[in-house]
Amino acid sequence: MSRPTKTVTTTTVRPVSRPVWPKVLGGVLGAFLLAQLVPYGRAHANPAVQAEPQWDSPQTKALFDRACADCHSNETKWPWYSNVAPVSWLVQRHVDEGRSKFNVSVPGFGEDAHEAANEVREGAMPEPTYLPMHPEARLTAAERDQLIKGLTVTFGGKSEGGEEGEKDGD
Repeated sequence: MSRPTKTVTTTTVRPVSRPVWPKVLGGVLGAFLLAQLVPYGRAHANPAVQAEPQWDSPQTKALFDRACADCHSNETKWPWYSNVAPVSWLVQRHVDEGRSKFNVSVPGFGEDAHEAANEVREGAMPEPTYLPMHPEARLTAAERDQLIKGLTVTFGGKSEGGEEGEKDGD
């Protein structure tokens, strides 16, 4: 008598695949929380105002306050997001850099005061990254021209016609 043969089939057990996004999201959240431990960018100091320019007009001062003062004076308004890393790092760096080059709150106003009008004329100021969160800093063409003329008279530099503006010192 012969024995019947059994056919044995084997099945491969595959592990259940789980989505990767929870791990990625957890990693991003962990990195965000760790970034909050970096102390740079949240020591929002506004040093004392030591000088004030003799503005050529109240309109120039108002335009400057609207579009430039947060980075180029000691009267920075620190929004809530300037306390949240990594955005706080960017904001602090911009303010530190802006104040180091041109600051209307210190005697002499900084090494680049005479270049202020030209920076606005060339579209380099205000910084493009500043405008999305500060819509009030968007100037119309007429306001921009008025600010350029006012900065030229107040701090010196070249006007559109290439003429030197007066320079009010300290």
